Amino acid sequence: MARSIEIYDTTLRDGSQGLGIHFSVDDKLRIAAELERFGVTYVEGGWPGSNPRDVEFFARAKKLRLKRAKLAAFGSTRRKGVRASEDAQVRGLLEVDTPVVTIYGKTSALHVREVLRCTPEENLAMIRDTVAHLKSHGREVVYDCEHAVDGWKEDSAYAVATMLAAVEGGADRVVLCDTNGGSLPAEVAAATRAALRALKVPVGIHTHDDAGLGLANALASLEAGASHVQGTMNGIGERTGNCDLTAVIPCAQLKHGWKCVPAASLRRLTHLSRFVDGVANLAPDPRRPWVGSAAFAHKGGTHVDAVRKFSAAYEHVDPEAVGNERVVLVSDQSGRSNIVLKAQALGIDIDRDSPATASALEELKKLEHGGWSFEDAEASLALLLRRHLGRSGKAPFDVVSYHVTARGAKGSAYCEAVVRVAIVGEESLTVAEGDGPVHALDQALRSALVKAFPRLSKVRLVDYKVRILGGADGTAAKTRVVIRSSDGNASWGTVGVSENLVEASLRAIVDGYAHALA
Repeated sequence: MARSIEIYDTTLRDGSQGLGIHFSVDDKLRIAAELERFGVTYVEGGWPGSNPRDVEFFARAKKLRLKRAKLAAFGSTRRKGVRASEDAQVRGLLEVDTPVVTIYGKTSALHVREVLRCTPEENLAMIRDTVAHLKSHGREVVYDCEHAVDGWKEDSAYAVATMLAAVEGGADRVVLCDTNGGSLPAEVAAATRAALRALKVPVGIHTHDDAGLGLANALASLEAGASHVQGTMNGIGERTGNCDLTAVIPCAQLKHGWKCVPAASLRRLTHLSRFVDGVANLAPDPRRPWVGSAAFAHKGGTHVDAVRKFSAAYEHVDPEAVGNERVVLVSDQSGRSNIVLKAQALGIDIDRDSPATASALEELKKLEHGGWSFEDAEASLALLLRRHLGRSGKAPFDVVSYHVTARGAKGSAYCEAVVRVAIVGEESLTVAEGDGPVHALDQALRSALVKAFPRLSKVRLVDYKVRILGGADGTAAKTRVVIRSSDGNASWGTVGVSENLVEASLRAIVDGYAHALA
């Protein structure tokens, strides 16, 4: 049977401590439900002793009725000089009534002296007493050894003594924490082996990414024999973040053959990653391994040609294994294979060796040289390809002329646009106001087009990005505008480039409406 690895997700607790991360109670409930569906072993909901929000979360989380995952509350050992039963923070851990309680305690003799300001013996008693008290109330107890790797390097005998104190109290799991995130994989592996020799309970690992080694350290511990790994989705967390579970899980399951989550769940990994980013209001990192939009993106012509023939040539796994997809990019580095595969993805049949393919590639390279980019503008690319194939890639309307002016006093300015549009040979003039020149221009164009093409009434601009090309030219520099449009069901990107911001925007807007009509 395949070796099993427990996945302990601390996105809702350690992850929420990251810069710019703010989860509401509803946010945390949504993520917990998604983690349950995905099949992690543990979901750490928060620290009930630290804020009222986490207390409310645990109260409402009872309605989730988790079956696959066990809900854990997080806290610390009792304070020095106080019995565990009398410690308010420990009492709070029991009051939220979770099946699992995770507590941390000091492993480093240095921290015992300088932070707790107590004797080494008192620290051992704090660990042992707290775990025993929680166990006496029927809880599964996960003990996190704070600064475990650093403490083991400072004084290995005392570090192991703290772990044994937790086991003597009845801890079900002992987890080594690389709290400062500065250890090396060999050090983590050695500390893991020492813990496994000394303990008779499962050993886990909790790493941070301060040295860029969060994933490497977690895998080093698992390879040394740990059977429990803690981390967060997308690696969010304190400072530079926690170990990223979206990388640990596929590395363990696909590369090592260890069982972490149900096989079917792994195909939902990309969805889960982007779901968490969405709830956290973060833009997904396109270069995130495994689940990023660029993780299986191919741009170089030789790469694309090879992948077309043999996908493993430049892909370490099938993208679908983690719910991702292959992306073929087109640019001045593209070959004909790029064009063919991208056209197929856009639903356009094209012959690799046809003159149309060659002419489309030639135009693409010229446009790229002039500052155009089609990586996020698939609709503009589709229109270009259709033009070369003679398949109505031209818009069924033409903007004959336009004029944009700004009016108003200080603090109350608005813009007005006048657009002359030719539709089937007939010209019309429309005027509209807007919050800015681009908004006014779009409103005026829409007014003209919707009368002839009613279905465009559902189309809206949902994103607008501007990039200055060749900043040394100052305000005369070329501008690239990328617009995202949507009809409520699908969305598409278009691009425009010009020395004039309004003209670049208009080109992207026109392509957006033309694609909707195509």
